[in-house]
Amino acid sequence: MPRDQKKHVTLDRFLVQRQQAFPGASGELTRVITQLGVVAKIISNYMRRAALEGLLGLTGEVNVQGEEVKKLDELGNTAFVEAFEYVDIVGALVSEELEQPETISSDDRKEKYVVLVDPIDGSSNLDVDCVIGSIFSVRNLKGAVEQSILQKGNNQIAAGYIMYGTSTLLVYTAGDGVHTFVLDEQIGEFVLDHEVIHMPHHGKIISSNFGNYSKWIQPARDFSDSIVTPEGQRYSLRYSGALVADLHQILHRGGIYFYPQEEKRPEGKLRLLYECAPLAMIAEQAGGASTTGEMRVMDIRPSAIHQRIPFAIGSKYEIEKYEQAFK
Repeated sequence: MPRDQKKHVTLDRFLVQRQQAFPGASGELTRVITQLGVVAKIISNYMRRAALEGLLGLTGEVNVQGEEVKKLDELGNTAFVEAFEYVDIVGALVSEELEQPETISSDDRKEKYVVLVDPIDGSSNLDVDCVIGSIFSVRNLKGAVEQSILQKGNNQIAAGYIMYGTSTLLVYTAGDGVHTFVLDEQIGEFVLDHEVIHMPHHGKIISSNFGNYSKWIQPARDFSDSIVTPEGQRYSLRYSGALVADLHQILHRGGIYFYPQEEKRPEGKLRLLYECAPLAMIAEQAGGASTTGEMRVMDIRPSAIHQRIPFAIGSKYEIEKYEQAFK
């Protein structure tokens, strides 16, 4: 599609067009993704005015992760909770900032989905005006809320992320490829930017916190050593502190992001349900892959809502090399 035509395809219009390709579609998932677009606009507005309105810095609270809560963490979490209070088909919301799922009940009991979110990914970047994001996952709500949540990543029906940078981008998949939209602030709508993205099989970017190299377990260090040697392929190092920003580059240029387990932290750092699993779905839908080093991320059955795992994501070639180091 020529770029001048693509600008006129809004998120709403695109979702309706995709829905028409599936005769049995009810339009309910379209409502959920549309509401995620609304949340993206709200948080984007907060980001643009954070310094002017005193929204930077800490609240003085500590979240369930044991991390100090920033003001925009709290605002982002509130934006997601309040947005889905008005969507009667969403019965619960899981957030990095909430110890337990937030149950959302309606009088006529139409609940069909549970939404899982990391409201502000990369919040350490907030005070220095660098890129941050939000990550989301949508799952079917069948039976008990916790039972619906603690399912393998294969059971996600949609996933994606929002990136707040020079532009505000919304990236999603509903199992039919990965699509990206950019917020056109003149009309207040997300418009199509890329449709059905294909991640390169073999990439050029490596993204990791090499400041922790001495803490990593040996296979992770072995992998790192194998790809930064003078004899090996040349990679460009890109690490921003915001997972979605690092993945977004790899989505388009190929390569690998990894945050491995450490000798004193064998469980890893990143959360499975609302960070790793949704981004793993994005990667696989774009032709990439994701792993702990020992198993496919989408095959992990969670044991806890805030479970952490070691994580690597990117192009198939680099992921295969990563897994080889662990074998």
